[in-house]
Amino acid sequence: MHTKNAGKESSRRKFLKNSIKGAVGTLALSHLPTIVPAHVVRGPLAPSNRINIGAIGNGRISREHDMPGVWKYDLARIMAVCDLDRNRVQSAQKLVNDYYTKKTGQASSAVKMYDDYRELLNNKDIDAVLISTPDHWHVLPAIHAVRAGKDVYMQKPAALTISEGRLLSNEVHKSGRILQIGSQQRSMPQFKRACELVRNGRIGKLHTIYVGLPIDDPSQSTVEKEMPVPAGFNYEMWLGETPYVPYTLKRVHPTNDFSRPGWLRIEQFGAGMITGWGAHHFDIVNWGMGTEYTGPIEITASAEFPPAGSLWDVHGPFKSENLYANGVKVLASNSYPNGVKFVGSEGWIFVSRGSYSATANDPATAAKNSKALDASDPKILTSVIGENEIKLYDSKDQHGNWLDCIVSRQAPIAPIEVGHRACSVCLLNHAGMKLKRKLYWDPVKERFKNDDEANALLSRPQRSPYILD
Repeated sequence: MHTKNAGKESSRRKFLKNSIKGAVGTLALSHLPTIVPAHVVRGPLAPSNRINIGAIGNGRISREHDMPGVWKYDLARIMAVCDLDRNRVQSAQKLVNDYYTKKTGQASSAVKMYDDYRELLNNKDIDAVLISTPDHWHVLPAIHAVRAGKDVYMQKPAALTISEGRLLSNEVHKSGRILQIGSQQRSMPQFKRACELVRNGRIGKLHTIYVGLPIDDPSQSTVEKEMPVPAGFNYEMWLGETPYVPYTLKRVHPTNDFSRPGWLRIEQFGAGMITGWGAHHFDIVNWGMGTEYTGPIEITASAEFPPAGSLWDVHGPFKSENLYANGVKVLASNSYPNGVKFVGSEGWIFVSRGSYSATANDPATAAKNSKALDASDPKILTSVIGENEIKLYDSKDQHGNWLDCIVSRQAPIAPIEVGHRACSVCLLNHAGMKLKRKLYWDPVKERFKNDDEANALLSRPQRSPYILD
């Protein structure tokens, strides 16, 4: 294409390519299109050479993980923040402005505030969004974002029901947008290494995988009386598609800090640690087995739950068994060390985040010297992956890989379908906990076999006007 702006476009493309290559180093960028995608060069991006980002949800994960994960790259600029809690969005605005002031040495006050994500999506200057909302507010803003032409980085789990996850995956593929799931373990070198070794037969024929997950302490569950909704907090919208219930502080999030919120322990808004950390570890299970686009065919699970009427009502101690069509059994429990252990006919590999602890009840708490990567024989870990063997997607940083793919238009390391399938395993285990019997799953049709009661768990009623169409 020859236009009077051809030289400018060529220069801009080179700038973007070099910026990402230097900062991220995740993908071979030889696949960059000849012309940078229209949504990347439109508006203020042309002169500024930046991807403009809006942050939807400004709580703990946004402040500590997602916004810092993006703003460290000069290629990106957070230009808007959005939250239903006015205190949080104001705090986020100050946080981002202060960061850019310190980084540039010039006073920054350019970050815009929004109380409604739909207004943020209407801003044509915004190219991409971070979705760091509670679990029950993942799917709807993500669908609206891709329909608005925005690329998306979305926290896991992909959805609260399998039907919502399927709808989101279909919408993303229809839109052609880049959606990265926040399954950042894929960008941690030990997980890639473990999965490559397993996929290339270094432990022989794989037959069993153990998944250790943390849990929340059910003894901390409590009953609270209704409280006044804090000023500046749109509680009605915060409930979203879920049924209306009275406001209590421990049902939502702290008002004076950004510590772990109460909604994580309530099934109305999530499924507990089976999705909270299961989305991470079952994703690694799928990656190591090569089952990223399918799922188990049989599921058996059991769990302890708090007494009826408890405010915090997610599962406590649990165990589950998943059988895949390849004959591999995947056993999960809070009694195993936090991580994933692949066991084959000739040895085993264990991979984790080391001594990192997710909760006070995390099995890793008792293993402060836990290795991030271990094996039955140290020689397994030093094995060289040959030229003609399986080599998995290489990403050095989850957020950086997302930015990389916004430019290249290549698939990210954790695309929506992969995230949906990992989340589905979690939700299948949760269904097993609830029904307390063996379930038979068809991963192609995404339906339980001859089980109306189980299939009723694939979706749930949605409260107007927060309905997925």
